[in-house]
Amino acid sequence: MTSEDGRVRRLRRRFRPRTRPRFEGQSFNRLIPNIMTMLGLCCGLVAIRFGFEGRFEQAATLILVAGVIDGLDGRLARLLKATSRFGAEFDSLSDFLCFGVAPAMVLYLWTMHDYRSLGFAPCLLFAVCMALRLARFNAALDVGPAVKPAYAYNFFTGVPAPAGAGCVLFPLFLGIWLEQMDWPLLAGAVRHPAFVGIVMVAVAGLLVSTLPTWSFKNFKVPRDYVLPLLLGTGLFVAALLAEPWLALALAGVCYLGMLPFSVRSYLRLKREAEGLLEPVVVGGSGTGTGG
Repeated sequence: MTSEDGRVRRLRRRFRPRTRPRFEGQSFNRLIPNIMTMLGLCCGLVAIRFGFEGRFEQAATLILVAGVIDGLDGRLARLLKATSRFGAEFDSLSDFLCFGVAPAMVLYLWTMHDYRSLGFAPCLLFAVCMALRLARFNAALDVGPAVKPAYAYNFFTGVPAPAGAGCVLFPLFLGIWLEQMDWPLLAGAVRHPAFVGIVMVAVAGLLVSTLPTWSFKNFKVPRDYVLPLLLGTGLFVAALLAEPWLALALAGVCYLGMLPFSVRSYLRLKREAEGLLEPVVVGGSGTGTGG
């Protein structure tokens, strides 16, 4: 081969159109839900660290942020068609730490440590019940949706993990607000380990109960209630900006107050499905959960 031929080959190689290398693996869009779950897990871990440092307001805020992330990652996974068994298991492990371990540790460090081993018992019970609740949820995924009746689609079995964490932190929310308002007697009563322990045991029981609770997956709002709902949401946001800890405490009370109505709606839909009652349009749809 002459030097002229080598020069021509080098010129052809230089001006040849370059092909973009192809990498094997998942697309970045499918990793976004798992990345968000990882961020929620980090929020729970940092909340525990803040609890050890006595920064309880920041710890409670991070648990709330983890709850918001938990509400978004699943919907984002379904939107991007990135659902997987790994994502479901990872999400459950993150939920156990963020909504089971982190609230229990924060409340123990906030007040329950005053009763030593006796104060640790409700914290342990709450974390165990959260693990059992998530294990039952994962087992239901393996059974499949066909076994679940149609009228039960819009209901959870027991209080879901983020809502349970928000309810069990009610004494902390209220206590922080009372301290900010300079009401030491009421703040001390709310912070008393006996009161906090009763709240933890009650919420732990709701986690593992078979109580049907609204999931709001396909919640239909009647037209007459759209404007009041928007006004109520606006008032809650205003209260959240003005007095965030009081608004969060009231949100927990309102959620617990909704549970009897959720049970009533479930029983009514069940009787209608069994043909014991005439079908009634609930929330604008025969399968709604607003009743």
